[in-house]
Amino acid sequence: MTRRVSPAPYRRVNAEGDPRVIASHRPGPLTRLAEDEQLFHDSVLEFARREIAPLVREMDDHAKIPRALIDKLFELGVMGVEIPEESGGAGATFFHAVLAVEALSCVDASVGVLVDVHNALCINAFLRWASEDQKQRYLPRLAAGALGAYALSEAGSGSDAFALTTRAVRHQDEYLLTGRKLWITNANEADVFIVLATIDPSAGHRGITAFIIERNFPGFTVGKKEDKLGIRASSTCELLLEDCRVPAANVLGESGKGYKVAIETLNEGRIGIGAQMVGIAQGALNAALSYTKERKQFGKAIAEFQGVQFQLARAAVDVEAARLLVYNAARLRDAGEPFLTEAAMCKLFASEVAERVSSLAVNLYGGYGFVKDYPVEKFYRDAKIGQIYEGTTNMQLQTIAKQILA
Repeated sequence: MTRRVSPAPYRRVNAEGDPRVIASHRPGPLTRLAEDEQLFHDSVLEFARREIAPLVREMDDHAKIPRALIDKLFELGVMGVEIPEESGGAGATFFHAVLAVEALSCVDASVGVLVDVHNALCINAFLRWASEDQKQRYLPRLAAGALGAYALSEAGSGSDAFALTTRAVRHQDEYLLTGRKLWITNANEADVFIVLATIDPSAGHRGITAFIIERNFPGFTVGKKEDKLGIRASSTCELLLEDCRVPAANVLGESGKGYKVAIETLNEGRIGIGAQMVGIAQGALNAALSYTKERKQFGKAIAEFQGVQFQLARAAVDVEAARLLVYNAARLRDAGEPFLTEAAMCKLFASEVAERVSSLAVNLYGGYGFVKDYPVEKFYRDAKIGQIYEGTTNMQLQTIAKQILA
């Protein structure tokens, strides 16, 4: 005889014996934001439309985010989301940081990634791995105006991140670092850098160590700035270290355990990039919806043609699915649950959606979509990087495959 299995009734019995649903015990919709989350998201989006939108074309042309705008981001409170209030931050959650990146990227993905790297990579690494002394020295600065960057990649170590060759040699109470880092986001404006180097090449990944480096340390130079296809206003530079002197007190985490700092920080970083891609996709979709309702052909708006409607509908489905993946991964992280697979999934899918939806937007704009006077060509250019940085598409597929086959 088969025993019937029923879901647990979310009920209680009142004084009169009347069963009532306990609404508070029901899990809410994944994209239903709490009041503080909705207010935060709306405030950041309103800021982006007011303060960033008028600067987008100029920032893209000049490949630079004005310092005055960065200062406004600090004043807004999006640059220290998870930093405790006693250290000058907002004392909020990782999910709040994800909401900020999504909202900003809906207007400009360059600003979105500047905020993401500062929060999800730099500050996150400090919160998880820094000593109390390091937190006291750096967190207030990172909340108040000092921009952070994260330096892992090198010429010979992209997807194979632990093939890095930057060397750190102990000399009394400091380390001397020598090497060259590439593709470092925020490098042109950053004040504080987390740099990965090896203290023992023969030990492989177990020799890798994370160091906190300030811009003015002797032997440290920010080198060539890359001229990029997309997210042009976001600086991407090389870092040159020539016997760069770093106090031993600036080792982040344990010596030889930098690989843990790198792996675990990048897992969270992928959720942030997923949020950036959702923002790009939503921005492109918003533009396409607006344009297709205004553009007339054959006597009516092109949004009235079924072929256009179906394309827009599919794009909306893609954006919502990507958002659900990103939000779920961020919620898991904040809940202290495993999120490795979900982070890879959201980054993979959201980056593909951003490219598809922004490409559709260009098509729907027709010839106008191909020129810089209209916004969609920039969404299209910005979307491409999502399948490359913070782990390529193939690296995400490899991570997912390992987890589901384990």
